[in-house]
Amino acid sequence: MDSTKKNKFLSSNLFFAFLLVSSNLLTLFISTSFNTSCSLNQQIDIASPVVAKVAPKYEAVQVSDNTQSDQNLPSEFLSLTSPQKLPLGFSKNFDSNEIMPPVGSPCTLFRDLLNRYMSYNVNGSCPDDDFLAQKLLLKGCEPLPRRRCRAAAQQEYVEPYPIPESFWNTPSDSSVVWSGYTCKNYDCLVNRVRNQRGFDDCKDCFDLNGKEKSRWTAKTGTRLDFSIDEVLAVKKPGTIRIGLDIGGGVATFAIRMRERNITIVTTSMNLNGPFNNFIASRGVIPLYISISQRLPFFDNTLDIVHSMHVMSNWIPTTLLHFLLFDIYRVLRPGGLFWLDHFFCAGDQLEQVYAPLIDSVGFNKVKWIVGRKLDRGPELNEMYLSALLEKPLKNSW
Repeated sequence: MDSTKKNKFLSSNLFFAFLLVSSNLLTLFISTSFNTSCSLNQQIDIASPVVAKVAPKYEAVQVSDNTQSDQNLPSEFLSLTSPQKLPLGFSKNFDSNEIMPPVGSPCTLFRDLLNRYMSYNVNGSCPDDDFLAQKLLLKGCEPLPRRRCRAAAQQEYVEPYPIPESFWNTPSDSSVVWSGYTCKNYDCLVNRVRNQRGFDDCKDCFDLNGKEKSRWTAKTGTRLDFSIDEVLAVKKPGTIRIGLDIGGGVATFAIRMRERNITIVTTSMNLNGPFNNFIASRGVIPLYISISQRLPFFDNTLDIVHSMHVMSNWIPTTLLHFLLFDIYRVLRPGGLFWLDHFFCAGDQLEQVYAPLIDSVGFNKVKWIVGRKLDRGPELNEMYLSALLEKPLKNSW
């Protein structure tokens, strides 16, 4: 009797123990399954920012936060300008794990032109569209977007003349893609001052045996024309070494300085003429930027900046003020700014431009004013040629 009761008691205990263990195992299984599922979802969110919609660090400076608006932009433009992840992660130099490739903010204002410019076969040949590119640039799309295609070039390119032979010889026609210009060869450009009516920028510049041959070489009959040697004599020999010529035509100023062992970079546009190709063929450095672009030089680095004719009253006054301060910025203390034949109406010089130039902080080394008569005396136009110096001390 006692044995039977003992067996029943033992069976009941085993049954309850089995239930307890089964319940705990079931709870553990369910808990583990749910936790694993949550953990997996979290990993997917972290590894896939597209799914998680994580806002990029530089969202405030994106071209647009409007997806619908971005859909109207060329896909190649968006590929270029979207934040680019750095392969090695966060960089202290960029203070980010991304790079934001720069383009001029007005690029997106001219979407038809931009779509045409960014339409090409990736890894293929670029369209022959230099004229379109310059139109975008002059509208403020500067710098232009990079492209992933090979730029148009002549099929049969001829090597340039060696230095110094290249300085004063017209280069081969093969150095230029002529489709965007009225003239289709250099012979046409050299002779257009005699054969073509109407205005063209720097119309006689390509004739290296004409006026270009004597520019800045000696003192002329007018006090407005400074010679290079006259200007260099202002400073100690050898201290003018590097500089910039703004709107330098075919870079004859840079060539004359190169003959004196001074390196000059020349900015120029291709306004109905291949100025940048011509400059490079002569053996000096062209810089394809407009008058609106910030000068791509560090502060206090250049010995001299020169500009002839380009800086005049056609430039909006506020933009000119910014430009003058930008020139001051890149000049080293003691550097020279040669303002060569700045022109304006007679009353503008005293009322607007002289005070504007004075506000920048240059010292006046030379300041010569004369009448501009090539369009007739009734217009009352004036020239200013000035040699200005950034103060050697206390320039800040």
